[in-house]
Amino acid sequence: MSEAFPRARLVHLPVHASWINQVEVFFSIVQRKVVKPQDFPDLQTLEQRLLAFQDRYNQTARPFDWRYTRKDLNNYLARLAARENPAA
Repeated sequence: MSEAFPRARLVHLPVHASWINQVEVFFSIVQRKVVKPQDFPDLQTLEQRLLAFQDRYNQTARPFDWRYTRKDLNNYLARLAARENPAA
């Protein structure tokens, strides 16, 4: 893979969380901070604003630190089950 895509990096994500959620979070930020509150006279202005935001965001962005383990998920599900069926 590294020969075909030298800039790609393989990342193993937790089985209980979808990587798409992180993409949705990013686009939500873009919508709130760049696109939604603005009216742009043309696509070039919008493109410049998006690229400026991307440059600024990349300076401060950090990889997401997955701390929620499978054990954490199982404990949470057990607590939920106990609330739903206290007699069990």
